[in-house]
Amino acid sequence: MTGFALDSRLERDSLFIADGPLSQLRLIDDSRFPWLILVPRVNDAAELIDLDGSQQRLLLAEINLAAQALRKLGRCDKINIGALGNIVRQLHVHVLARVEGDVAWPGPVWGHGTATPYSTTARAARIHELKTRLMA
Repeated sequence: MTGFALDSRLERDSLFIADGPLSQLRLIDDSRFPWLILVPRVNDAAELIDLDGSQQRLLLAEINLAAQALRKLGRCDKINIGALGNIVRQLHVHVLARVEGDVAWPGPVWGHGTATPYSTTARAARIHELKTRLMA
């Protein structure tokens, strides 16, 4: 995990929350959706199959924790989990809470409309709330 460098697009579009055992947990800076990404700190990993078995199991555990934290934030009709990587090749897993009737429902959130960044106050509150939920 030495020499880990976060893709500049992921860094630009998201906010650091915490480092887990394998992955960096980040909040997508779009207040329309409770949306996290997990970025394994594994050099040159582009696909899940680039991780060894123990790393894959650890990533799954981190995905589960992130999904549970989102579910605890409030109404959540569906958790979407995906690792697309068509634009950003660095392995990253999206974990987001969906609510029937959100601005992209029932379609995917990727590429839907223009992101609405969190205000400074809302950003700090959401990150604090997620850290609290992750510890619970």
